[in-house]
Amino acid sequence: MTPSPLLRFSASPLLPLSASSFIWFAVALVPLLLLERWIHRHLQGVALLLVNDPEVAVWLYALPLLPGVVLHEVSHALAGRLLGVRVGRISLRPARTGGRIQLGFVPVERTGPVRTALIGLAPLLVGCLALLLIGFWGLRLGPAGQALAAGDGAALVTGLREALHAPDAWVWAYLAFAVANTMLPSRSDMRAWPVVLLFLLLAALAVGVLGEGLAAGPLSSALRWLAVACGLTALVDLPFVLLILGAEKGLERARGMRVEYR
Repeated sequence: MTPSPLLRFSASPLLPLSASSFIWFAVALVPLLLLERWIHRHLQGVALLLVNDPEVAVWLYALPLLPGVVLHEVSHALAGRLLGVRVGRISLRPARTGGRIQLGFVPVERTGPVRTALIGLAPLLVGCLALLLIGFWGLRLGPAGQALAAGDGAALVTGLREALHAPDAWVWAYLAFAVANTMLPSRSDMRAWPVVLLFLLLAALAVGVLGEGLAAGPLSSALRWLAVACGLTALVDLPFVLLILGAEKGLERARGMRVEYR
């Protein structure tokens, strides 16, 4: 394991609706990836400032992300089994590997490049699905998502306020935070960006093959709501970013130390 702007959707006369939805999804994913990288780096910094012990800090850094780590490794294991690849026992023990921290691990039998890529891609696919479920069934962000898709700022604010009053809203927000910040494939999963590009390529191929056919409507809706989910997840991440940043600055002042990020 390794680290939005408000969107307005409209059907372009030059692009099929499914193609424009795919473009919005690709655009919405980028800020989420940048936030993920920042959160990982600074969460490690907070843990180190808190205990001033690199080994204990690894565990403190890993603990808040545990639900997402479990989903990440289980996704690899299930994908491997579905593709007929032998899978070993899942490990959730954080460990240093060189200059990086590995939050979890599942040994997978060596196989061909296609199955390897699909196994590496599994956490991103499952993570996006989990975010949709958390957003619309847990946080009840359906109205906020519709407002975000329509570019209706007032309705978006109203929808977000209603989401704050959903049952166990902060529990669902925490789960969204943990999943969103662990769903990216790690370097051992073919490095993050090539696998993300493969994910986008598969979506683009589906758009191109289906075009305006019978499945174009459901595909367009799925891509549009994934874009909305990415945007809303970035919004969910922002309070945690402020919390991490505040904790880091407070600990730096209290301890008279500063973390240098490379």
